[in-house]
Amino acid sequence: MESARNGKTMKQAAKRFIENPDLTKEGFEELIRCADDPETVNALTEEAVRIRRKYYGDKVYTRGLIEFTNYCKNNCYYCGIRRGNLRACRYRLTGEEILDCCAEGYRLGFRTFVLQGGEDRWFTDERMADIIRAIRKKYPDCAITLSIGERSYESYRLFREAGADRYLLRHETANEEHYGKLHPADMSLAVRKLCLYDLKLLGYQVGAGFMVGSPGQTTGCLAEDLVFLKELKPHMVGIGPFIPHHDTAFAGEKAGSVELTLFLLSVIRILLPEVLLPATTALGTLDPQGREKGLAAGANVVMPNLSPLKNRKQYELYDNKICTGEEAAECIGDLERRVAGVGYRLVSERGDACSPAR
Repeated sequence: MESARNGKTMKQAAKRFIENPDLTKEGFEELIRCADDPETVNALTEEAVRIRRKYYGDKVYTRGLIEFTNYCKNNCYYCGIRRGNLRACRYRLTGEEILDCCAEGYRLGFRTFVLQGGEDRWFTDERMADIIRAIRKKYPDCAITLSIGERSYESYRLFREAGADRYLLRHETANEEHYGKLHPADMSLAVRKLCLYDLKLLGYQVGAGFMVGSPGQTTGCLAEDLVFLKELKPHMVGIGPFIPHHDTAFAGEKAGSVELTLFLLSVIRILLPEVLLPATTALGTLDPQGREKGLAAGANVVMPNLSPLKNRKQYELYDNKICTGEEAAECIGDLERRVAGVGYRLVSERGDACSPAR
């Protein structure tokens, strides 16, 4: 009798969310507790796929990822390229090397370049602006995305004027206490959130996101992440399972759940119907079919790696990060076949969000 009651509650939670995604923190907690129920998972997955096809059809957008520096001034406890990891093999790409990556990406059909790196002080605002201008001049039809962490409003404004279109800045957790467990005291969730709102004010297409299963995370933390996404209304959301790195304080922690990540991808697609939602590298690292499963749960973006081969292993945010095979930009044909295998079509267009976030 108890299990029948629980099953009914689970179905009701999914039904309420599908009919009206505007849940409170308590409503999201109730929904997340249903993540192990196959009927709830199926109902949310079906709705997520329906919405995804409504706005994006069968298109899967590609972003060419250029990991241009693994130096970082921050010491985030979970990250393999944190400042305190003295065993990390550091590198920086030159402006010329970054442009070479773009040239190869353009030849392969990429029309979005993602410049991602640690918070590296060597790349001053002026240096970054010069690189952005050079890419914009050479590839006026391409989107330029930055993922270089927390900067000032004026820095973001300079990059925007230089030609940057999008900015990815994962908030990692929207719970203050949990943020403190993952970051040193000189970092602040309030600052991270302020950066995201500054980016929106400046007209960027903004991406936020969080880890699933990071140390200390509770169902309540995940519910707060969803409430924050509902309020921020980002154009992009990147989520992936936490994966430990051997040179961090969390080396012995368990990796996050692929299944819960897929469940939350479906939830986010329903919550933010027009959002650009990547099937992340972390999913593909923990599960050989992770990207395909992500697409089947409502994702519509993949980010093959355009970085120089010699540097790919050095950008090691977590252990065993995939950077060859279908994850490599030069193997785009293999990725195309795998995407087609789950009923979607890889496209090379810029793939802007359907409409500005309201």
